[in-house]
Amino acid sequence: MKIAVVGATGMVGQVMLKVLEERYFPVTELIPVASEKSVGKKISFKGKEYSIVSMQTAIDMKPEIALFSAGGTTSLEFAPKFAEAGTTVIDNSSAWRMMPDKRLVVPEINADILTKEDKIIANPNCSTIQLVMVLHPLNKKYNLKRVVVSTYQSVTGTGKKAVDQLNAEINGNQGSEMAYPYEIFKNALPHCDVFADDDYTKEELKLMTEPKKIMGDDSFNLTATAVRVPVQGGHSESVNIEFENDFDLDEIRKILSETPGVVVMDDVKNKIYPMPLYSEGKDEVFVGRIRRDPSQTKTLNLWIVADNLRKGAATNAVQIAEYLLQNKLI
Repeated sequence: MKIAVVGATGMVGQVMLKVLEERYFPVTELIPVASEKSVGKKISFKGKEYSIVSMQTAIDMKPEIALFSAGGTTSLEFAPKFAEAGTTVIDNSSAWRMMPDKRLVVPEINADILTKEDKIIANPNCSTIQLVMVLHPLNKKYNLKRVVVSTYQSVTGTGKKAVDQLNAEINGNQGSEMAYPYEIFKNALPHCDVFADDDYTKEELKLMTEPKKIMGDDSFNLTATAVRVPVQGGHSESVNIEFENDFDLDEIRKILSETPGVVVMDDVKNKIYPMPLYSEGKDEVFVGRIRRDPSQTKTLNLWIVADNLRKGAATNAVQIAEYLLQNKLI
């Protein structure tokens, strides 16, 4: 099983390599791919060194799977070339997600839509993944009517430059390399990604559209505000959910605790609730602060946390690859 990791030197690419190793994915030959300036450099995987190769070299090697985390422009140019060579691409950028003929997949929810013909598969946005892991089982039981989500997103979602900016500011150094238009340390930026014409950011628009496609349900309304906070290692979301049908809180907790990949941490008497500090390095989606909204009937408040580099990106992509392998789709 030849596996290419495109963007192998980036933050998500590095975690992809780690997750492949941790989950014992049957890699017989690793093909690490990065920009031209990185070609020839070495990376380590399972105790062995591999040389980074160019995009064309990787295409010519015809891997069975290519895990992409190299940005939308790169994906639009090269994913079809891998697909033409017979490789199944699992892409972490936003390039293919909302294209009608491309699958947008969270394995626990909709992997069963995948076929052998799906040669470019989209990995959802990190904030979307943790949100739908909680919304989906509740929607099946109570029917969603309206969702309001506010995010508190880690700087790791922006990349190494943002992590370097935060750490420089923590150490009292105002670095010249700014990932954000303002200081992030001791601050919160209501500005994730670029602003669209309607004054929503691209991150907010992803949260407002992707869940409907993944869940195969566009009957509910969803609005979002995405905020970058000085946290390194996990995204948090405050979510207000209005249902068509009324619910029981104990039943909500039971449904979520029985959902694969979801962990309920909801014991406020003992100060137990999800935090990004706790989620870092873990693959599960954590949910807590589960309570009724007293201002409106049939409405729930809860708090969701997950490691955005793992379940929000790398782990979800590897899980898609595992499903393809287990179901003989590659």
